[in-house]
Amino acid sequence: MKLVGERRALAAAVMAFYFLVYGVMALAQLAPDFSKAFAAMSGVYGLAFFSLVAGYFWARWFAVGVGLYGVITAAVGIWQIGAEPLLIFVGGTHLAAAMFLWGNAMSEPYDGQSAWREKFHMDDSAVQRLGRSVIRAGVSLPFILLYALMPRPETGAALLAIGVFVLAAAGLRGLIRLRTWGVLALGAAGALTLAMVGADAGAHGLGFVALRPTLAGVLLLSSVAPFVAPIARFVTRP
Repeated sequence: MKLVGERRALAAAVMAFYFLVYGVMALAQLAPDFSKAFAAMSGVYGLAFFSLVAGYFWARWFAVGVGLYGVITAAVGIWQIGAEPLLIFVGGTHLAAAMFLWGNAMSEPYDGQSAWREKFHMDDSAVQRLGRSVIRAGVSLPFILLYALMPRPETGAALLAIGVFVLAAAGLRGLIRLRTWGVLALGAAGALTLAMVGADAGAHGLGFVALRPTLAGVLLLSSVAPFVAPIARFVTRP
C-alpha cells in the first residue's frame, strides 16, 4: 500500500487536530497552571503539521517521533488508570499518524530527497543514523516540555527546567543541520533532565510522574550515542 499523498494528508490532519486542541485548551484557560504547557504543546504539533505540509526532509522523522510520544503517553495512562476511551482515542490517533508516515515509500518526499543528501554528503547509513536520532528527539521533546513547564514552587528549579527544554530544542535544530554543537546540546539536555528528575523524585516523591521525563532523558542520550564515535574520531585525528 503506497497512497503516499493520502497517508501524508491523514498524518498531517492528526497533527493539525492536536495543534487546535491544545491551542483551544491554552486559550480557554481550562487549567490555568498548565496554560503555558498547553500552548507550547500546540506549537510542537503545529511544527509537525507545518513541516509535513512544507516537505522538509526531517519532517517525517519528527512527526513519527511526536506520534510515538502520544502512543507512549496513552500506554502509560492506560497502565495507570485503565483503558479510558479518551486514552484509547489519543493512543490510536497518534499510532495511526506514525504508521501513516512509516515505510520506504513515505521517505521519498522527505528524507529520500537527493538535494539535502548531496548538500550534507550523506550516504544511506548516515541518513538512517540521523533519522533514528531525530525520531528519538521528537519523542523526547514533548515530555521535556511538559516537565519544564509544570508548576513548581521553586523559581530557580523552574528556570533551570525551562533552560533544559530550550537546550533540547536548540539541540534538535542543530542535529537537523548536522552541527556538532547540536549533538552536544542534546546530550547535555538528556543528562540534565535525568539529574533534575532524580533530584525532584528525592525531594518531592514524584512517583509515576517521573517516568515520562526519565524516558525522555534516556531517549535524548540514545539519540546522540551514534554520533559520539564520529565526533571523537574527528577531534582526535592528526
